[in-house]
Amino acid sequence: MKLLDLHNLSQKRLAALQSAGIHHPEDLLMFFPRRYIDKSNFKPIGFLSETGEPVSVAGKVQSVNVTGYKNKRRLDVIIRDESGSMKAVYFKGWKYFINRFKKGSWVALYGTVKQYGRYMSMAHPEVDEISGPDDVEKFQSLIPIYPSNKHFSKAYITNQLVTDWVQQILSSTTVPEFLPNQILERHKFPIRDKALHYIHQPENINQSDRALERFKYEEFFLFELSMAKIKNIRISRAEGKILKPGELTKNFFNNQLPFKLTEGQKNSLKDIRVDLQSGKQMNRLIQGDVGAGKTVVAIGSMLMAVDNGMQAALMAPTEILAEQHYHTIKEYLEPLGINHRLITGSQSAPLRRDILSDIAGGTCQIAVGTHAIFQDKVEFNRLGLVVIDEQHRFGVKQRNELLLKGNNPHLLVMSATPIPRSLAMTIYSDLDISIIEGLPGGRKPIKTAVRTDKERPGVYNFLEESIKKGDQAYIVYPLIEESEAMDLKDATMGFEKLKRRFPDFRIGLLHGRLKPEEKDGIMKRFSEGEIDILVSTTVIEVGVDVPNASIMIIEHAERFGLSQLHQLRGRIGRGRKQSYCILMPGQKLSKDGRYRLKMMIDTTDGFKIAEADLKLRGPGDFLGTKQSGLPEFKYGDILEDRITLEQAKNDAWQIVRTDNELSKPEHKSLKKVFEPYFKTKAEFFGIG
Repeated sequence: MKLLDLHNLSQKRLAALQSAGIHHPEDLLMFFPRRYIDKSNFKPIGFLSETGEPVSVAGKVQSVNVTGYKNKRRLDVIIRDESGSMKAVYFKGWKYFINRFKKGSWVALYGTVKQYGRYMSMAHPEVDEISGPDDVEKFQSLIPIYPSNKHFSKAYITNQLVTDWVQQILSSTTVPEFLPNQILERHKFPIRDKALHYIHQPENINQSDRALERFKYEEFFLFELSMAKIKNIRISRAEGKILKPGELTKNFFNNQLPFKLTEGQKNSLKDIRVDLQSGKQMNRLIQGDVGAGKTVVAIGSMLMAVDNGMQAALMAPTEILAEQHYHTIKEYLEPLGINHRLITGSQSAPLRRDILSDIAGGTCQIAVGTHAIFQDKVEFNRLGLVVIDEQHRFGVKQRNELLLKGNNPHLLVMSATPIPRSLAMTIYSDLDISIIEGLPGGRKPIKTAVRTDKERPGVYNFLEESIKKGDQAYIVYPLIEESEAMDLKDATMGFEKLKRRFPDFRIGLLHGRLKPEEKDGIMKRFSEGEIDILVSTTVIEVGVDVPNASIMIIEHAERFGLSQLHQLRGRIGRGRKQSYCILMPGQKLSKDGRYRLKMMIDTTDGFKIAEADLKLRGPGDFLGTKQSGLPEFKYGDILEDRITLEQAKNDAWQIVRTDNELSKPEHKSLKKVFEPYFKTKAEFFGIG
């Protein structure tokens, strides 16, 4: 059957269907109802009451009248059964509905009842013609309501027309099954053909729910199967250089590092060491809360590469973070004689040529940079390890482009944004995961409080006393300059007010519009104690590490996301002093805004905060980019359906372990469906 075989399908309607991604009859079968109207709540007219719940009634049409005048006309229809009478009222489209009612005929109505005058009334009820009082069973059913759009409306594609088309396809098509029998039996799923009937023609809500569960599982399963296969391909194809800790690595940890590693850092380094000595390409994610010490783990990993005559590259999402990493590496590794270079997009041409020559010649042992590091002109001599910081800010394709710079270099990605397990199971399915739990010793938990604008004098007094004791502070604003569209305090205006309020203190201003050298200079002065209060936008969200900074005030805190607030708070509490984060919201607080502020007070656990943020914003907004590699599931939700997701992952990975090529007879149908699906995923993840 072809789409053009559908009855009443004009070219205009065909174009409208295509606008919704419907090009084949199978696409229309996978165009699921967005909800169902349950008409099973059937009542005699004399027993109706104002419950606010939709009900079904049936009766004989007693009268059909148009009342009112000009543009305020309406249609009044009185129907009656043995128990009483009621009125149906139509204000809009009455010219259409008047043809649905004929005096003496029987109709069934569905809608919400209200008392108006002496009649119980329904405004704009759905109407079905029936032959008589005994013909109500067909009316007592679930009615699918399909998604619509402006193209559907212009082409006069009604819900009833979509219903008719779907039924036409279902009656002339048998949909083949591809899930293995053992999976269908294990989870008690209906076969695919029956599940589609349950979706589009359910007898009860349990049928449609069970069928939908099957299709959620199906798309999770195909995705997890592709992730398992990608990981298998990488393991089997990518031989990694064997990198063992040498003198530089041992010297760094035994003599140069000024503190003891936490257990979380030790465990992560152990995982990395095992990977680097396995002879296979490492693909590992290091996850840890803000301040967990991921940078030290990265430095240790890069030293293992240098110990074995290889180069290492560290890529960060912003120049300010790349510069921070560069200076940290310089502080730790300069005594070891390590040649490391910084490469960013804003460098002068002569300096850039010198850096590129150093990298290509192999004299640069560690290269640190932004996305500029994977551009075509950057050529490595013997790249052995790639470290990507704040992985979720880069696309999967960008990650793969950097890997192409070397001959199967090892990959270590890091994230200071804690990612809930359900999300990590999807976007990082192709990676092994290590979590750095706990914070370095000697750090005190940050105390967080909410203060209103009326309490600002007290906040400023506390700030003044703290700075006189030698502390430093951040004051963070959501905007750089005043915006008429949003009533937010901006950084530049706040900077001027703070200079007037604290004339004896040294106050700096940092924002994204400054030149890199200006930002670097301000941060250097702040880190060296030459600035008491740093007024900033969110450019200090990640990477900037000033142990003496113990106070952070966040203006209009309700306008920030939870994870962003947590990242900002993580800039303090880096030293041994007690640190304080003061959240100052605007006057109008939404329900979500109150919830975010309460979460910040209740916990400093980044994983709990990330879980709450993910629930508020959803996966796409949480990650902030379509390029993150997050799959767009059509039916399933990785938060609401996490149990189904985990079941699908376990089943998929078990199949790959026992039948990687899907060559067993019971996987023949699955292979036919999976191969074209996998091709697109393999291309996306750089697997040929």
